[in-house]
This record gives sequence, structure tokens and C-alpha cells, in this order.
Amino acid sequence: MLNCIGLQLPRFSPRQKQLLQSTSPDFIGINHYSTFYVKDCIYSECSSGSDRPIRGFLETTTERDGTPIGQPTGKARFFVVPRGLEKAIDYVKQRYNNKPMFVTENGFASPIQQNERVEDLLQDIDRVKYHKDYLSAVASAVRNGANVQGYFVWSLLDNFEWADGYNSRFGLYYVDRTTLKRSPKLSARWLNNFLTNDTAATSRFHQGSVENSVRKTKNVPLTSSSEANKTETIKTSSNTLSTFLD
Repeated sequence: MLNCIGLQLPRFSPRQKQLLQSTSPDFIGINHYSTFYVKDCIYSECSSGSDRPIRGFLETTTERDGTPIGQPTGKARFFVVPRGLEKAIDYVKQRYNNKPMFVTENGFASPIQQNERVEDLLQDIDRVKYHKDYLSAVASAVRNGANVQGYFVWSLLDNFEWADGYNSRFGLYYVDRTTLKRSPKLSARWLNNFLTNDTAATSRFHQGSVENSVRKTKNVPLTSSSEANKTETIKTSSNTLSTFLD
């Protein structure tokens, strides 16, 4: 890293180095939304407009041989790649002696459509599938020994997303910008059933609301009743992720 980036790396004072060496974090937080492919730029040709100056001698890309790394979302360069979160957790486990970990941010951005109807915005099937698949990746990491203590969804509400403003919607709740009324989306109901371990409600959810809504959406796989009823107990140090719907 020193050879590639050099002076672009942050510098630490002797006091800061001492503090880092003498103290230990209570936990490590992981913010994760997507995953990229990485291309070598030392022995391969890279585009001049790439992110190479801030990454070093490499370039990140979201496709290989013209095939996207995953399902696109409503935010540029954010693709659905659950295995990337599992790999990130496994790396932290190995690199930092399996310190307690929290997934402090993970979420799906809905695309903005013209002539949107609130009724359609509340049927956020893709967000439900996103969190189901990413929680499955977390569960897999836990089974392999990762000390994951919790998972935080980004975000509770559709909010102001920095440079994107209100053009990216990550929320479990839709917000009417005129009246400020908050309406729960399908994902909020699904997460509530998941967190309360209401497997019967979750099963009804998949068999009823989700499948009826999915029929209106092309290229979204249906969840079978057998998959909806399948549960598994996971052992963790804190039992925070004690039950997971596979």
C-alpha cells in the first residue's frame, strides 16, 4: 500500500500510534451496500477516467465481460451482491481476531420512476428480497464462526441522501414530502415479522402479499411456501441473530 499510494495515506502522530497500539475497540462496524470487481492497472490497460488515483494502481468495475456483478438498484454502481457482505465479515474475522462486529449500515435504493403511485412504492418487493438475501449472507458468516452481534437496516425512513438528495429511497417507510405522513412499506412488515420471530406471519406474508405483488413485477422470482416455512436456529455469542428465515 505504501508503494502504491504513498503520501496519499493518512499520517499518524506518535501519540495516535500509541493509542492505537494500547487500546482495543469494543466492536467493529461494517457499512456495506454493494461489491465491485477489481482490475489491475499496472499490467493492464485502464480507462483514464477511472477511480485509479484514489484507489492506487487498480480500477473498480461493476461488470465482467459485459455481465453485471448483480441486480442493479436505484443508485449508480450499487448492485445486489450478498456474497460480498459475507466475504467482508469473514475478512474482518480473520484480520482482527474476530472482534465483535455489527453490520451498521446495509440497504437497498429504490429507483425513482416517473408518474409514481404511492401504492406501488409501498410494494417494495426488491427491498424485501435484498434484506432477506443479505441476512442470509450474515447468517452464513455466523455459522462459520464470525462474531456478528447485530444488523442495522439503512434506513428506517426515506430520507435526504447527501448528494442524491431525495432521489434515492432506502427507507422501510415512505415519507410524503408535502404532509410528512409516514407509511410502512412491505419491507417494514416483513422485517417486523422477522424480528418478532413470527414464522406464521412471515409465511402468510410470502404466500399472500409478496406473491400477489410479485405477479405485477417482471423477472422477480417467487418464494415458494416451503421456503417461506423453513427456519433455522443460529448460535451466536450474543444470540442477537438467534433465528433466521432462510
